[in-house]
Amino acid sequence: MTKAIRVHAKGGPEVLEFEDVALPPPGPGEVRVRTTAIGVNFIDVYHRTGLYPQPLPFILGKEGAGVVEAAGPGVTLLAPGDRVASANLSGSYATEFNAPESALVKIPDGISDETAAAMMLKGMTARFLLRKTSNVGPGHTILFHAASGGVGSIATQWANHLGATVIGTVGSEEKAERAKRNGAHHTILYRSEDFVARVAEITGGSKCDVVYDSVGATTWRGSLDCLKPLGLLVLFGQSSGPVKDFEPILLAQKGSLYLTRPTLFAYTATRKTLDETANDLFDVVKKGTVKIEIGARYSLKDAAQAHRDLEARETVGSTILIP
Repeated sequence: MTKAIRVHAKGGPEVLEFEDVALPPPGPGEVRVRTTAIGVNFIDVYHRTGLYPQPLPFILGKEGAGVVEAAGPGVTLLAPGDRVASANLSGSYATEFNAPESALVKIPDGISDETAAAMMLKGMTARFLLRKTSNVGPGHTILFHAASGGVGSIATQWANHLGATVIGTVGSEEKAERAKRNGAHHTILYRSEDFVARVAEITGGSKCDVVYDSVGATTWRGSLDCLKPLGLLVLFGQSSGPVKDFEPILLAQKGSLYLTRPTLFAYTATRKTLDETANDLFDVVKKGTVKIEIGARYSLKDAAQAHRDLEARETVGSTILIP
């Protein structure tokens, strides 16, 4: 048996049940992992609420780190004792879980299990956003919404290192200071300032090459107005709700803009792309170019409170659960 957070009905944090779950031996191509740390992400909220439907009941969680305890038939890349992590698991909110070895990467020396759990989904997301969805570099100006959040905290450091001018929206003065420490050149308090007007002011009217928007419903129209002609809007989340009633003609009217709605899983669909993405992330973290901030730790049994705090935007950096 394993202890796990299981969802029997979609809804609020109250539907998260901490219970015993039978865990079979690992199947072909699978390993059993003893969990040491678990990442908490907004995609977990989307699964819990049914925005991204899952077959009920299910064990929540996509990101985690741990130690391989056993290997099923046909496993060739991993062995018992290996420290591993992933951003594309099914059921990481558990003290143990089975996972295909194809979804796991080895954690290198110099990176702790907690750091790995705090960074895999968010850090690999930042990597594909900056290096693949767009290739950010010197001369580029970007706007990153929720700049002090899990992905934003990593992406602002990385984008600054790549030579871009980074503008970040944040919800408080404290978060603005955090974003600046993480490499944001300019911050905008979205609760009290018009971020569209501030972007125009900061850039002298030239606006941004790329806007990274994980907020969705409440920001996407303004995000389009922050782009220069031929600019790119990257919608990679929807913490305020999904974008609705989008008319493609808007892209033409606002300067032949580009729009993409990417997912990490498409950018890491093969072993080659998964390893490239993870290794780039491990490299910048080991060099100290990107520092991973763990803003909060909760016991696994307190996952509901972690979700409440995440949805209330009371968290900074990464949030992890400890079994």
